[in-house]
Amino acid sequence: MRVLTALVAAPLLLSLLYLGPSWGWAALVAVASAIGALELFAMTHADDRVARATGVALTLAVLGVIWRFSGSPGALLALIFLLPFVAMLVTLVRLGEMRTAALRVLAMTFGPLYVGGGLGALALLRRDGGADGPSFVVLAMLLSWFSDTGAYFAGRFLGRRKLYEAVSPKKTVEGALGGLLFAVIGALLAHFWFLRSLPLVDALALAIVAGGLGQAGDLGESLFKRSFGIKDSGGIVPGHGGILDRVDALLVTGTITYLYVLWSRP
Repeated sequence: MRVLTALVAAPLLLSLLYLGPSWGWAALVAVASAIGALELFAMTHADDRVARATGVALTLAVLGVIWRFSGSPGALLALIFLLPFVAMLVTLVRLGEMRTAALRVLAMTFGPLYVGGGLGALALLRRDGGADGPSFVVLAMLLSWFSDTGAYFAGRFLGRRKLYEAVSPKKTVEGALGGLLFAVIGALLAHFWFLRSLPLVDALALAIVAGGLGQAGDLGESLFKRSFGIKDSGGIVPGHGGILDRVDALLVTGTITYLYVLWSRP
């Protein structure tokens, strides 16, 4: 089922990414952000539909602000400063159980930035990366998915030492190293095949930094799910679980790749 889903989804995603307008890709990112936010707030605000809907709206607002005002430091600072106060107001209006109120404020602050900001980086990467924008998005995906694939197979056949058993019992140190190796392979593939403008040294550095931190992003999402006692964040992607289950590492690799493009290009 996983393979069939990938075979159907990959050509559609690549067609929209390379042939469609940047706003079309941004629209797809917005849909994914809304679903991912709904999955996240279903964990943190399980008994409050209004708060969940508000969390989704805030996530889309974050995405909209960074899309519209990505070149305005003032607007981005205002977003960062105002979001905690909005989260507190939402929680005051939807107080619920006092014991979890502070955690819900934090979730309402973190969630929109985590999902809307992380996936929003992919929209900005497509728009602001110039002619290579779509290829940089593919690079971010390769760093995430190659790392995930390498970690799976290395862990399955070579795994001996647990990486972080309390959070993810199946992950191993050998799997993490295999994931890092596959991230390097993905970066080399990009450099020699479809992203020749990316210097080799930069490609290797991105693979190590983004690939390694992407695995940390995977662990972070596992931490959320384990703390709430669930296996998958959702079931919208056949054979893959929820949106968050598929983009947990991509949220990190996409952000780091965008920052690289932002800071390295004139």
